[in-house]
Amino acid sequence: MYVRRHLAPALHRVLQQFPVVLITGPRQSGKTTFLKNELGDRAAYVSFDDPLEREFARTDPNGFLARFDARPVVLDEIQYVPGLLPYLKLRVDAERRRYGRWILTGSQQFALMQGVSESLAGRVALLELLPFDLDEADEAAPRDLAEALWTGFYPEPALEPAKRDAWLRSYLATYVERDVRQVLNVKDHFAFEQFLGLVAARHGQIVNMADLGRDAGVSKPTVKSWLGILQASYVIRLVQPWFQNYGKRLAKSPRLYFVDPALPQLLTRQPSAQAALAGALGGALFEGLVAGEAVKAFTSRGLAPDVWMWRAQDGLEVDLLVRTPRGLLPIEVKLTTTPSAKHVEPLTRFCGLAANDACPQGALVCRVEKPTALPHGHTALPWREFPAWLGERLSYSMTPTPAGR
Repeated sequence: MYVRRHLAPALHRVLQQFPVVLITGPRQSGKTTFLKNELGDRAAYVSFDDPLEREFARTDPNGFLARFDARPVVLDEIQYVPGLLPYLKLRVDAERRRYGRWILTGSQQFALMQGVSESLAGRVALLELLPFDLDEADEAAPRDLAEALWTGFYPEPALEPAKRDAWLRSYLATYVERDVRQVLNVKDHFAFEQFLGLVAARHGQIVNMADLGRDAGVSKPTVKSWLGILQASYVIRLVQPWFQNYGKRLAKSPRLYFVDPALPQLLTRQPSAQAALAGALGGALFEGLVAGEAVKAFTSRGLAPDVWMWRAQDGLEVDLLVRTPRGLLPIEVKLTTTPSAKHVEPLTRFCGLAANDACPQGALVCRVEKPTALPHGHTALPWREFPAWLGERLSYSMTPTPAGR
């Protein structure tokens, strides 16, 4: 079963505007399936997971590129052959107005994005394909909140929930072996695996590098490097604090979320979907789900995410700030089914501090059955309705992300 991705309109738009399109995203987020279904036989396809193709591209890049006919070409997992990019640039410059000729995919952001910025700046549109969003997952199989968090949003377990445990374990083993050890050059993979488990226990928390380094038995620079690896390989997302202080001293550390909620549950050995949601990790899992939907609201439109958090040192905290054409939209996330005025106090205080920079009202995403009016014009939103509600407020022009951002 193929679930058509919300990124499809953005893909077809930029194929008419740029000679190169790069789609990044986590391994197994569906990039290859997406392109094969959207492009079909109109494109040639090569995967650099194939060692023979990888060696050909490394040893004879001109010969490798010359073999293709006039069709568009999909070069899958381009991070394995970053040295191919300068040769690709020469071919692009020879036919600068030939749009949609080269489609690249990659599941790493380190050397790949540096190489793209250096070789293909101004020639490439960047798109990001993350695991399913809520609407895409519901098209595959509608689930309640506990099951949605438990199964997660990677296409394969979302489509076949019975595979969940085996698939996640295989995914983590492959990630550590292939990406961490081979691509990202982490020598002590056992220590890194232990570190990954400690990070999972901090899902939804503010990053404290000293605390994390002490528990992991590694230095602060190593913690910073390893968090960078997890972020660059799309395992975690760091939501950065908004930079305007509005008269408050701000905490400057980001908040850490796993890109997919199933992984921290596996790593922290949660016994079941219901136990995880009802336990100590439940609020963080729900908050991470909503933060992920906010990010996907941007990426599915071909836009760079404009999602932040706010935390002042006097205790004022807003879970999410989303920049919209009408200003910063403050969002609180709570598991409650009974929202109250107390839940939206941070929204009211932030809107007052930020004044003209903020939307006049915010939202509380929770487990109410239907949208409910709250004091000061705020709204309590059912979690399933949040993506559509936010999408209506992101009336951006459809401008693809420029290379190097």
